[in-house]
Amino acid sequence: APPNRIAAVLIIIDPQGILRAMVYYPMSNGRSIDEFVRLVKAMQTSDKHKVATPENWQPGDKVIVPPPGTAEAAEARMNEGYECSDWYYCTKSL
Repeated sequence: APPNRIAAVLIIIDPQGILRAMVYYPMSNGRSIDEFVRLVKAMQTSDKHKVATPENWQPGDKVIVPPPGTAEAAEARMNEGYECSDWYYCTKSL
């Protein structure tokens, strides 16, 4: 018999009508509503604060700030309260 090709799909569209996420699951496996809620909160945080969120980010966790555009900005960043593991990867609390 051919494999089961039926899937459940979650589509997240923002208020401007832009497709932001699409997640496919096989019908034979469960979905995590908590993960979908986390994803929406992470996208809202990214949009509002112009940051990125790491894997499994939860509200209140540190966020990733965009990399600096110049060497001077990278140097300055080291004294601006960010936690940096390198010049291009820094996190902060909101």
